[in-house]
Amino acid sequence: MSTEKNALAISLFSEVLAADQMVRNRLSRVLPKGMEISHFSVLNHLAWHEGERSPAQLAEAFNVTRGAMTNTLNRLEWAGYVHIRPDWDDARRKMVAISPAGRRAREQALSAIAPMVGEVIDNLGEDRVKATLPILRELRARMAPVKSD
Repeated sequence: MSTEKNALAISLFSEVLAADQMVRNRLSRVLPKGMEISHFSVLNHLAWHEGERSPAQLAEAFNVTRGAMTNTLNRLEWAGYVHIRPDWDDARRKMVAISPAGRRAREQALSAIAPMVGEVIDNLGEDRVKATLPILRELRARMAPVKSD
């Protein structure tokens, strides 16, 4: 890679990592007491994707280990935010669904973060945010782990 391209890559990833850290910091401060970003992320995923998901599917969706996802799911289940049941077709697997309390917690979290997100969009401008989203989505897709069969 050329020196100029290398510097560009370093700048890109430095900005993405710095933005990630700042977003996580601000989100952590406004989420309801006891809710972590990982909890909100899983609740949001389950709310958007109606129906149940296996812990393995969730781990893959968030690019985390099954152990890490199990830990998050155990905390969410303890809080009453998800229901975990055996898979009727394969007793070795479990299935996860968001509970009514989980939907309420997600809505409370969305209400808490809405002013912060709205302020960022107002400061940047809706058109610039809309123009940036496809680039960020493509970056995420290109950074996804390569699946080996």
